[in-house]
Amino acid sequence: MTVATDTAAVAAGDTPATPRAVQAPLGRMLWSEVTWVLRRPRTIVSLALLGLVPIVVAIGVLVADRGQARAPGSDGVFTSIAGNGLMLPVIALSVCLALLLPLVGAMSAADALAGEAAHGTLRALLIAPVSRVRLVGIKAFGVAAVVLTAATVIAVVGVVTGLVLVGSHGMVTFSGTSVSLGSALVRVLVATLWATVQVWAVAAVALAVSAFTEHPLVVMAVTLAGAIVFGVLSSIPSLDWLQPFLLTEGWPSILDVLRDPMPTTGLLDGVWRAGCYLLIGLSVTLARVVTKDG
Repeated sequence: MTVATDTAAVAAGDTPATPRAVQAPLGRMLWSEVTWVLRRPRTIVSLALLGLVPIVVAIGVLVADRGQARAPGSDGVFTSIAGNGLMLPVIALSVCLALLLPLVGAMSAADALAGEAAHGTLRALLIAPVSRVRLVGIKAFGVAAVVLTAATVIAVVGVVTGLVLVGSHGMVTFSGTSVSLGSALVRVLVATLWATVQVWAVAAVALAVSAFTEHPLVVMAVTLAGAIVFGVLSSIPSLDWLQPFLLTEGWPSILDVLRDPMPTTGLLDGVWRAGCYLLIGLSVTLARVVTKDG
């Protein structure tokens, strides 16, 4: 019936209708991408290693403390965890934010585009009946899911480890005040989301680099080198005019959630700065992928 119809249309001088490609629902594609990236062996190993960080910190604090009571914040950040277990997830996030979380974000971004190009699967994705804008959005969503999962693993393991190994019925802040268990968990949630946004910015820059190369190791090296350079620049007093533009400048502000009342200036500045990097990274990625010819 279809052949006869098309033949009649050609005989009449009309162009037969071209069948339109049917795209999968966006929700199904996002879910497929997330399940795919989270099932990668290197992703699972990375999440497991990140989950060990709060445990190692807690054991180290218990061994170093040896039952001696200390005032919160008197001998440093780590000794404040002793007898104050709900500080553990925030401090673990602070430790991982210095290197490990950006490494996970860079690794995921490198696999998203450069890894696909290295395995020859990116070309098939580019010629598939899916808009390149949607392709970038799906890849970015997968990277964001990995980063959020990594930060959540640190926070959850930190809370459980802090309550079980260290013990706590609330939180004694750096200011010397006590907050309830519910308020402490809210502060942990704020720290988790804040750290996630910061690493999203790093991953967005890594995704932009990933769009220009076929070598995932190059993406990771460039991203981590950039983070190290930013850290060095932020420590030079003569470059204080440049520091407000450096992404890593506000990362110590995550510890502000452990103060009472909680200062919000540093946290909001960090979110604003990360948002700018996130927008720039995704814009560069989109511009590259849209114009990519193969």
